[in-house]
Amino acid sequence: MTKVTEFRELPSEQLEERVRDLDDQVFRLRLQMSMGQTEAANKMKDLRRDRARAKTLLREREIEAMRMQVEADG
Repeated sequence: MTKVTEFRELPSEQLEERVRDLDDQVFRLRLQMSMGQTEAANKMKDLRRDRARAKTLLREREIEAMRMQVEADG
């Protein structure tokens, strides 16, 4: 599980790449679970949480950029 502070250090481009990678991992893990390989069940929780953390940070940055633009247009 990745900490939020580690995600905050990444630039937005790398964070978006990380989200895509986590999406792929979740897909593959879901596929494995559907085929009866359940040893990965605990990992799914961590992957989904990491993906949610990364997406939350991207959204925070997007909102901040919009707020700065509105203030500049002001």
